[in-house]
Amino acid sequence: MTEGLRLAHLCDLKVELAAPVELGLSPRGRRRMIPIVGGTVTGTRLSGRILNLGADWQTVFADGSAELDTRYAMETHDGAMIDIRNFGYRHGPPDVLDALGRGENVDPTRYYMRTQPRFETGDARYAWLNRTIFVGSGAREADCVKIAFYEVL
Repeated sequence: MTEGLRLAHLCDLKVELAAPVELGLSPRGRRRMIPIVGGTVTGTRLSGRILNLGADWQTVFADGSAELDTRYAMETHDGAMIDIRNFGYRHGPPDVLDALGRGENVDPTRYYMRTQPRFETGDARYAWLNRTIFVGSGAREADCVKIAFYEVL
């Protein structure tokens, strides 16, 4: 290996959410779907809006940690359609996770929320998204999730 990994900021997302739909307990944990109803994408290389199309199919484990499995869509500022699949984890101290569960805003440095987004598009202007690795760092708020995506260089 000739050089170490580096990260370059790609964009920031504000993903607006509707109320969770509780599916109940499964063998793996408490299952819930959280509809994604809109939002914004801001960045120099990628910007646009999150469409009212998608959800987070979430599993909450007995210890309060959550496995995040989202799929949603964005339309760029210049009209390209992009599918986003974002997988990750959120965990932290029980009191912090309880506060998040009540819909309280908690300092994101007090818990771990990291993701692995994957983009897919048929628009040639954004084909580089199809073949690039990204990572994300997020924060849960009462009615939205804020995520910063980084390109792995």
